[in-house]
Amino acid sequence: MTNSAVVGIDLGTTFSLAAFVEDGRPRVVRDAGGVALVPSCISFHDDGSVLVGSAAKARALSDPEHTIFSVKRLMGRTLADLERELKLIPHQIVERETDNGRKVLRVKIADREHTPEELSALILREVRTRAGNPTKAVITVPAYFDDSQRQATRDAGRIAGLDVLRIVNEPTAAALAYGLDKRGKGTIVVYDLGGGTFDCSVLALSEGVFKVLATNGDTYLGGDDFDRAIMEVAAREMGVDLTTRDAELLQHLRDAAERTKIALTATEIADFHVDIPSPTPKQFRRNFTRSEFEQLIKPLIDRSIDRCRSALRDAGVTPAQVDEVVLVGGSSRIPYVRARVAEFFGRMPHTELNPDEVVALGAAVQADILTSGRRDMLLLDVVPLSLGIETLGGVVDKVIHRNSTVPARKTARYTTGADKQTAILLNIYQGERELTKDCRFLGTFKLGGIPPMPAQLAQVDVTFLVNQDGMLTVSAKELRSGAAATVTIQPAHGLTPDEVDQLVTESIENAEADFTQRRLVELRNKARTDLRHTEKALATAADRLTPEQQSKITAATAELQSAIAGNDLAALQHAIDAFGAATNPLAHLLMNAVLKQALGGVDPEKLDATKL
Repeated sequence: MTNSAVVGIDLGTTFSLAAFVEDGRPRVVRDAGGVALVPSCISFHDDGSVLVGSAAKARALSDPEHTIFSVKRLMGRTLADLERELKLIPHQIVERETDNGRKVLRVKIADREHTPEELSALILREVRTRAGNPTKAVITVPAYFDDSQRQATRDAGRIAGLDVLRIVNEPTAAALAYGLDKRGKGTIVVYDLGGGTFDCSVLALSEGVFKVLATNGDTYLGGDDFDRAIMEVAAREMGVDLTTRDAELLQHLRDAAERTKIALTATEIADFHVDIPSPTPKQFRRNFTRSEFEQLIKPLIDRSIDRCRSALRDAGVTPAQVDEVVLVGGSSRIPYVRARVAEFFGRMPHTELNPDEVVALGAAVQADILTSGRRDMLLLDVVPLSLGIETLGGVVDKVIHRNSTVPARKTARYTTGADKQTAILLNIYQGERELTKDCRFLGTFKLGGIPPMPAQLAQVDVTFLVNQDGMLTVSAKELRSGAAATVTIQPAHGLTPDEVDQLVTESIENAEADFTQRRLVELRNKARTDLRHTEKALATAADRLTPEQQSKITAATAELQSAIAGNDLAALQHAIDAFGAATNPLAHLLMNAVLKQALGGVDPEKLDATKL
């Protein structure tokens, strides 16, 4: 926990975490056990309570239908975008159209629907709580996230109660964490292979200015895809279809694949096993070798190297001209990945910092720059995908081209296509293709009030402005009449500002109830653990307790079980305390037994303390 009012947050596909700057150095927020990573996993209970993080991940195998993961891959997406993902998502994904024609993606769990922004906000809120409830944050996103995905991330931060100071590209944050800004000048490549996305960014450093020369990536390439490659082999050999809606089977396969992948990072051979006890028992076991795994993921790594090659070409540099290569993301631990990156760039990449933590550390540095008034370093990111408007025939006229440094501003002049036209409807798109059908539709912008005049006589200047967060504002002005309008583009799908405000309001109004519900879940978990440990202890030591002590434990057990079934927080806490007092003699007996064994059979209660 930190007392810092501002943190950097890495909102990851698999794990999320926060970091802050203390005494001039970035530090990762850790819990009491020293753990920094919060699994990006959410589990919903029938009683309305919600688990986030490790507790949710622990329930993934036993209750996969109510547990969701990899929410980041849903951010800013449409149902069409997810076509190849849907078969491996054990939840129903639906797309609802609102009254104003906007499309909103929703995840259906039990009888409730949740937007990706709401789900991500739950993860952010958990990270925020662990960090001591800071009010401001810099949140990182993959460099190749488009406008819709960046807006969705910002909305999630607001719903979580955070003032999002800046959206920063993950590769840029990683370079900051390594302190590469201290080298004076040079060309740096960041190879970022996370759980769900891949980015390659080429940065130029000169006199404290970080300029992103080019970025390229794939939002469908990451550790999840490596898991899927293992799953497909296992499913084929088991004779099962991965398109099945058997949520329990899919989750067991996914869990086993992830464990196998992680094990192969350190060993040459790993055991893949699935053991599903019910309702239809399924068992499967086989070994995967590292070389077999490498052959499975080779096409995926080839894709990442191709993306690196494209980024270098766009930046106008060769691998030999790169001074530093930084590896980021948990999947970059894989030996084959490190070997392929070293081979392509002709140099050993930086791996000194924990790849899971490096992005959050860099985000904390940027947060400190924004709030402390430091001016010794400047970040200049780029637009990841071109932005333009639709012209006659469904063609995209690009106004701001990809890899333009942000903030970026560009004006293009257009005219009317029909006589006496009094309004122009501008359809705004993002992408690199030439036709609108192959690009992402961001929204519609209307300029009215144009005086009737012959076609092509009106002169309309359309200005695109992309700010430092990569967010787009469009303005238009008809030069003869002076008619003008401005709009901040809200993607055609996702939440409206009013909907985000409503969710923020609801989170504030329900903060006390949410905290109580969370505390109930935590205390229930503790109570069940205490009961389980006591049951095991009684099996070996009950005969050494007096009848009175046994009676008190029995009564306290009944009271605690009753409290677990209820919703009274105070009663549950009281029952836990009473149970602890009743079982104290049992704990004392067990401790004495352990000490007696350690002392070679001497009863610790008979020792003379003065002779110790």
